[in-house]
Amino acid sequence: MVPKIGLALILAVFAVGAVAAQNVDAPGASGPNIPCDRMESVLFHHHAHLAIYVYGSAQEVPRGIGIGQPWETVPGSDGPVITGGSCFSWLHTHSTNGILHVEAPIPRTFTLGDFFAVWGQPLGTSQAAWAAGPVVAYVDGIRVDGDPSAIVLANLQVIQLNVGLDSPPPQPYTFPARYAPAPQSP
Repeated sequence: MVPKIGLALILAVFAVGAVAAQNVDAPGASGPNIPCDRMESVLFHHHAHLAIYVYGSAQEVPRGIGIGQPWETVPGSDGPVITGGSCFSWLHTHSTNGILHVEAPIPRTFTLGDFFAVWGQPLGTSQAAWAAGPVVAYVDGIRVDGDPSAIVLANLQVIQLNVGLDSPPPQPYTFPARYAPAPQSP
């Protein structure tokens, strides 16, 4: 008979081994301490929206950030939507609609800097991806001072980065109904 503590340790080692076995090496699909697993995990699951403006001009957040190639796609209202790939980072995008998918097998804090690391792009007070200049960040319409890479990703959060020029003012974003939280029981 295995003592309870020994059984718990064996199960923990097995679970860690199973998660590690799912991880695959896909260049550009993972960031520091953010694996790229063979399947999406929805145990810890939420979404944020990212809009980037460079000197007032809207920029596209690419589809496929954090998803290993080759990709499987289907047509969508914003162009092709990636439904499959060789792996899925815990932070990824399916389309160019700016929605960041946070889908991890464990609850943990993710930041905008983590997302940019998965993207393979820099983010700081003077650069966002390829665009250099002062970076002004807004979260849910409120200006956030400091390093934008420290912004914590929260469910249904609207993030806007203005690079080079603090324009336009914070723009509203309405998440599609499928992203709305489930109603709570009384």
